[in-house]
Amino acid sequence: MNRTTTSVAALAATALAGTVWAHSGATGKVKDRMEAMKEMGKAMKSVAPMMRGEADYDPDTVRQAAQAIARNAGDALTAHFPEGSIHGPSEALPAIWQDWDRFEALAMQLEVTAQGLEGAADNGLGGMGTGSGGMGAMMGQTGGGMMTGNTGMMMGNSGGPVVGMSAEHIAQMPADGAFAMTAQVCSACHSDFRAEDD
Repeated sequence: MNRTTTSVAALAATALAGTVWAHSGATGKVKDRMEAMKEMGKAMKSVAPMMRGEADYDPDTVRQAAQAIARNAGDALTAHFPEGSIHGPSEALPAIWQDWDRFEALAMQLEVTAQGLEGAADNGLGGMGTGSGGMGAMMGQTGGGMMTGNTGMMMGNSGGPVVGMSAEHIAQMPADGAFAMTAQVCSACHSDFRAEDD
């Protein structure tokens, strides 16, 4: 397993951390969004071993996982967060409503990356960064790390992951590259807008 693939595995683990919350006491929108997050977490978890090379690659499973994520992203995701819905066991931070534009942008980016992952399912794995045209080059690894920093293509200073990329562009990538981008969006949103587990 190369360093980039290991980084993707770690990124996916970060994105998955805490997505399956205890639902006792949750009602209404809070419970609905917990269910949506659980479905997305299960989808990510179902394909992460394939992306790490620990399980046989199955494009149908990747496609189904991507569809589950896309179904719960975008407008469907933001609809689960009416202002002030942090009662009960919610892990949502007030920062969601204080920086709604960023939260909404990440929700939309998640939909785009998931749609891209669905389209990339038949592309198989690309080794995440092997060769001069691999994902490492696309992700700006010559300067800023996997998907961050000033030289990274996917993460700019003011935007978020995949700014300016369409699902069609992402669908041209190897599936592990599209998965890495999806995991990066999850991680960025969790980092800014979800309370840390105790």
